[in-house]
Amino acid sequence: MSSPVQTNIIDFDLARSQRKSSAVGHFSLAAPINVAQLRQHLDQRLQSSLEAERILTLFFKHVQHLIPLDGLTYRHEQSDVKLRLGGNGRHSVTYSLSYEGQSLGELGLQRNMGFLERELADLEALLACLLFPIRNALLYRAATQSALRDPLTGTGNRIAMDQSLSREIETAAKELRPLSLLMLDIDHFKQVNDTYGHCVGDEVLKSIANTLKAQLRNCDQVFRFGGEEFLVVLADTGRDTAAMLGERLRKAAQTLIHPAVGRPVELTISLGCATLLPAESADSLLRRVDSALYVAKRGGRNRLSMAG
Repeated sequence: MSSPVQTNIIDFDLARSQRKSSAVGHFSLAAPINVAQLRQHLDQRLQSSLEAERILTLFFKHVQHLIPLDGLTYRHEQSDVKLRLGGNGRHSVTYSLSYEGQSLGELGLQRNMGFLERELADLEALLACLLFPIRNALLYRAATQSALRDPLTGTGNRIAMDQSLSREIETAAKELRPLSLLMLDIDHFKQVNDTYGHCVGDEVLKSIANTLKAQLRNCDQVFRFGGEEFLVVLADTGRDTAAMLGERLRKAAQTLIHPAVGRPVELTISLGCATLLPAESADSLLRRVDSALYVAKRGGRNRLSMAG
């Protein structure tokens, strides 16, 4: 029968005091070790990376020299970091990691054998070594993500778009998978700014961006191309499916009501759609989807046009 899940809170200040109080010497992982020696080794190894996944993998690998484990799970919702190492076990223990009240995520350890009280105490001492590196990794991840996001809409910016599009084209060519783009523009958006002001215009941009993200699949990526234009990268998506997704976005935007100046502002979007051709470059694909968008707007707006 499985034991109930145990939950423990690891506090940063307590961990820091534990680290300062330990007296350790050098050792080799091939030789028998104790908690103090392993903590010294973890202090050195875990601070060698700013990638949360790499840090947790090192922790999982080296802790098993002292305490056998079958699996590790980690989740930090704010940074969208989720990791699973090894397998499941009948027994598990969960730790909520924190630093001065700030959550550093939830760590779970699993194995088939039950955990002894001595092992739990050793694990808590070893987790003290994890807090500094994980905190730094999460801060680095947040800074990196911020540099690649449009601050107003929360979508990817042009730098992120260029990186992602190059990567997706390379993958599509290598694995012989389809790739499609949707480029969309908010119809008559200048009238919104002229009539209601740029603050209302900003709110409209944010609500359109949120609508796009809500309607798309988890694998789809949304970028602010510029002004009131957005680009959607549809990996592993052919022409027909891309057109279907584009129509879904058009209809969702058409029914979206934007509260402004005491009365609703009704808006529509126009879309262009293009599917990657064999050996096509990113610049060529972007030109074709932009041309398709132009055709949609010239044809009366609130419609989707397919690139030839």
